[in-house]
Amino acid sequence: MPEHTTSPSAPSSPTRRHHHIGGEQVEPASGAWFESHNPATRATLYLAARGDATDVDRAVRAARTAFEDPRWRDLSQTRRGHLLRRLGDLVAENADELAHTESLDNGKLLREMRGQLASLPEYYWYYAGLADKIQGDVIPTSDRTVLNYTMREPLGVVGAITPWNSPLTLTTSKLAPALCAGNTMVIKPSEHTSASVLRLAELVEEAGFPPGTVNVVTGFGAEAGQALVDHPDLAKISFTGSTGTGSRIAANVAARFLGSTLELGGKSPNIVFGDADVDNAAMGVVAGIFAAAGQTCIAGSRVFAHRSVYDELLEKVAARARTIKIGDPLDAATELGPLAFGDQRDKVAGYVDLGRSEGARVLTGGRASDGGGLGGYFYEPTVLVDVDNDMQVVREEIFGPVAAVMPFDHEDEVVALANDTEYGLAAGVWTRDLGRAHRMANRLDAGTIWVNTYRAMSPMSPRQGFKNSGVGVEHGQETIKEYTRLKSVWINTSSEPVADPFVMRS
Repeated sequence: MPEHTTSPSAPSSPTRRHHHIGGEQVEPASGAWFESHNPATRATLYLAARGDATDVDRAVRAARTAFEDPRWRDLSQTRRGHLLRRLGDLVAENADELAHTESLDNGKLLREMRGQLASLPEYYWYYAGLADKIQGDVIPTSDRTVLNYTMREPLGVVGAITPWNSPLTLTTSKLAPALCAGNTMVIKPSEHTSASVLRLAELVEEAGFPPGTVNVVTGFGAEAGQALVDHPDLAKISFTGSTGTGSRIAANVAARFLGSTLELGGKSPNIVFGDADVDNAAMGVVAGIFAAAGQTCIAGSRVFAHRSVYDELLEKVAARARTIKIGDPLDAATELGPLAFGDQRDKVAGYVDLGRSEGARVLTGGRASDGGGLGGYFYEPTVLVDVDNDMQVVREEIFGPVAAVMPFDHEDEVVALANDTEYGLAAGVWTRDLGRAHRMANRLDAGTIWVNTYRAMSPMSPRQGFKNSGVGVEHGQETIKEYTRLKSVWINTSSEPVADPFVMRS
């Protein structure tokens, strides 16, 4: 990968970002480092430790030690909640630093990151309140002298592999419930965006969590990521990323009877009916695909518009796409930053070229941009028309600012088109008809349905991918089941002797 240059004896001028293991900054066992670049300018930001199996083993052992440490193991659920609340407070106090760090690392707009960081502490506060609500049940039995109850226990060491598009948000969606349930964690962030997750690990320690509760090993997927998935002391893996990688992880951990939570790809439909407020729907389409430069698994990349409003919607979406200001993500006036790294921009450009070869017409965009002279990995907001649901550019996840817009004539038709995909992460519906809104929510084969809005989310609301978009639940109370195991306890309360099992009783 040209963006990441390995150098065992890297120059001393860039800052070095060490692993965070057992509460300490740890150099890579191999002595190797790799560069991370600002995607807006291609300038080197820092050197990160290139982790391997040795580093991962050290981190997992530190996490296992912390899991068995009475300072964590015997901590009351309420006290765990206090630590999570303090962590949320620290994230809030350091929000501007974290926003700048992530914006520099992955190119997201600074104002968007400030918005994310304003709401991110709520995830820790939510799970802080949930920590002492994790409880079992008393089960009625046919024998009143036998007490049967259930209890939920932490799993142990959880491995988390997180992507580059929203490192802090997607790490938090795993970290907060895992800690709430009493687990410890080893995180392998994307090699493109290590800095903000490393800083978060420092805040975990500052909040008062025992050393080793949260560990971060940086590096590449084939080296550090695979070593984490393969580690024999891991109790669970939580992964957000591509469907292909998720499938390989699922097969690996299933063979060892480990749990997994996998949030994978998407090719989400955004459906505009003829009775919709077209101005609102157009902004919903723009937000669904061009926000974050389309680098989100829930991007509304397949747009279906009723033929009666197709031309009007298309005109409004294309007009706004043409005026989106591309440039420095740190500039408050910028509306579209770069893609996170060069290979990703090449992938997006390749898909647009593929769409052209399949017969699609580029209505607007369709070209790389220099970002106003910055020279980074920018790509214009792109609208494709004359497409159909069988084209590769419509069926495969692009992960960039590319919308494919198609007309439809009736409700049954668009339901069939929307569901004709291997993915099932999210869907949007724009209509004033309340009955239709409920029908569509029932009929669309996706884990999250938005009506007259898009990209809304909350730590309190669970989300799950259907089909090839993943397994397991993130957010909400339901995710606690992902990070606990259920134990059933039977107690004989009778003072009578236990009956001989070979003597027949009347």
